[in-house]
Amino acid sequence: MDAESIEVMKKEKDDFQEKANEFKRKRDDLHEKSRSMAKERDDINAKVRQMRNQISEHKKRRDEYNERVKHAKEQRNEIIRNQFDLKKKIKDLERERSSASGVNLNSLKQNLRKLENEQMTQPMSSKKEKKLIETIKDIHMKIKEEEERLNKDPKLKKAIEEEKTSKQKAEKQHDIVEKMAKKAQEEHQSMIELLGQLDNLVKKTTEIQENIVLTKIEADTVHREFIDYVNRIHELEKEISGLEKTKDKKKKMADVSAVQKEANEIYERFKKGEKLSTEDIMILQKAGLL
Repeated sequence: MDAESIEVMKKEKDDFQEKANEFKRKRDDLHEKSRSMAKERDDINAKVRQMRNQISEHKKRRDEYNERVKHAKEQRNEIIRNQFDLKKKIKDLERERSSASGVNLNSLKQNLRKLENEQMTQPMSSKKEKKLIETIKDIHMKIKEEEERLNKDPKLKKAIEEEKTSKQKAEKQHDIVEKMAKKAQEEHQSMIELLGQLDNLVKKTTEIQENIVLTKIEADTVHREFIDYVNRIHELEKEISGLEKTKDKKKKMADVSAVQKEANEIYERFKKGEKLSTEDIMILQKAGLL
């Protein structure tokens, strides 16, 4: 019965060992998976740090360009105000000079625009249109003569030149504003795009970290299963060892009993005067009868 119990227990131990090995492999695989995910997470975090630095640089340059835009706009607006003042000065001088000559240049220009519009938009006979064209031609001549006369005026000529220069400065300053604003927008757009990429990377690292935690929890559960089987194996080994020791002890006792019985029989023969062999004498000595 003891031999059968030992064999059953050894079979159970082998089964437990197979289970323990299976849980150990699974635990090690989960640990490897955690390490792999941790490396991926760390690599992404390195990209996140790099990307945050890039975002900071884009923001810094955007703010610098915006500040330059603000300053350039202030300069442009100052130039435009000066240009407006010069235009007003020119009109005042033209009105003053026109009043002296009896020719109202602004009225001529307004009348010219009215007649040109009438020619383009209203149907009329050939005769009327011909007359209108002659009138427009005459007004053009009067405007040209008056402008030539006015352009000879030193003050007016100077004011016109200053207004022209001011206009060029305003256009140049406007180009600077546009250029700086475009650069600021480009930096802002780059920053926004990186922020979107950063958000995706952060979400990914969060997801990976959650998976790492879940994998470690699973690995701990599997490890406990592994330890449980290892402990059960140790318990079985102790039981098997105990049974085998008991078995050996019983066998030795049985062997001793057999030797003692044989020795008693030889001793009885000896007492009867029978001749003993060398082997018989050794058995008696072993049993302590000689």
